[in-house]
Amino acid sequence: MALGEGSTLLTLVLMILYFVVLLGIGVWASKKIKNSEDYILAGRNLGFWLFTLLIVCSICSGMTLIGTSEFGFKSGWPGIWEQIFVPLAASFCIIFFGSKLNKIGKKEGCMTVADYFALRYENNRELRALSAFASIVVSLIYLVGQYTAISVVLMWAFGLEHWQALLIAGVIITAYTVIGGLYAVSWTGLVQGLILIFGVLLVAPFIISYAGGMTAINDVLASIDPNLVMPWFETNYAAYAYCTPEYLVSFGIMLMVGLACAPHVLSNVFAAKKASYFKWSPLVAFGIYVVIMFLVKISGFAVRALAETGALGAEASAAVMANPSSALLYGIQAASPTILITALFAVIVLAAVMSTTDRLMLTIGTDFSWNIFKTMLRPKATERQVVRISQICVFLAAAISLILAINPP
Repeated sequence: MALGEGSTLLTLVLMILYFVVLLGIGVWASKKIKNSEDYILAGRNLGFWLFTLLIVCSICSGMTLIGTSEFGFKSGWPGIWEQIFVPLAASFCIIFFGSKLNKIGKKEGCMTVADYFALRYENNRELRALSAFASIVVSLIYLVGQYTAISVVLMWAFGLEHWQALLIAGVIITAYTVIGGLYAVSWTGLVQGLILIFGVLLVAPFIISYAGGMTAINDVLASIDPNLVMPWFETNYAAYAYCTPEYLVSFGIMLMVGLACAPHVLSNVFAAKKASYFKWSPLVAFGIYVVIMFLVKISGFAVRALAETGALGAEASAAVMANPSSALLYGIQAASPTILITALFAVIVLAAVMSTTDRLMLTIGTDFSWNIFKTMLRPKATERQVVRISQICVFLAAAISLILAINPP
């Protein structure tokens, strides 16, 4: 699957502009870095909107557009609960961890979660090393999935080979993350967050409308299986009928608590400038994210209806039924009224995925440079050395994850 010639050219132009903006932010951010705290935590100087959108964008990932639409395509309304659980993760992180860790971080100089653990349990080596190692491993695994999602988009837009798409994405993201640290990640996150928010608000209605609106979509889903328009499946009677009450309870806890505790999400709370942000940030983050998630999930419903009725065309319908992860891509390609919307959509998906990818890479660099190199291997290391080691680790994290994405173990 690839776009037509006109769409491909326009998409290329928009992506080049998008990448130039990201790299420009990275260069600008590099001039603000004077020490390791600037590189790792943006000087603990993130304003309300930068901090809030950084939390949202750190969670977003390929799951928000690629995964959520696939989930909706396969499971229908019983999977709608995901749209509450995931946004709650952002709120849970800010409410239960944010104010405490931010206050302790400023008072005690903690820059990572491992710093807090070492302080809390008076164990500066073993516990710190274990925490850093776990964070690096988890982030690397997560990172492989994000690069794969980026590859899916670039292959769709330009018909590239998998390795070519991965290499392009890796070079761009690594460049601005290495040179700009969290300043670059947070400001690019602001740009990417705005693209994601307004992009989903723009394109989702086209897909839903093209499928005939909610009534028509629900009628098609009900004709496939009446339980696809129910709040949950009573029993797991088919491969797609896994959203039973028992599953949803455990799934909800896993998403809400698990994502809130993810290293690349939790670390952001140290960077907020003021503790007063934690009063309204949970509500704002939840409100933004829940709207995005609902629109994407319902778009997944719409593409399922289009595929079942053959409205996508025989070839596309068969392809999306075989590979539901491409549901949103096929949906916008069919429903878009102009090639501009199709081209914009490619940038929107990239924004969602890259906003998490860069934060994961920086988390890996921070965990090694600060928690292992500075604290355990070379306590007398200078600020410049810590930043340089972090930059090297970001590069290595990108290289390792790209290799794993190209050749999955």
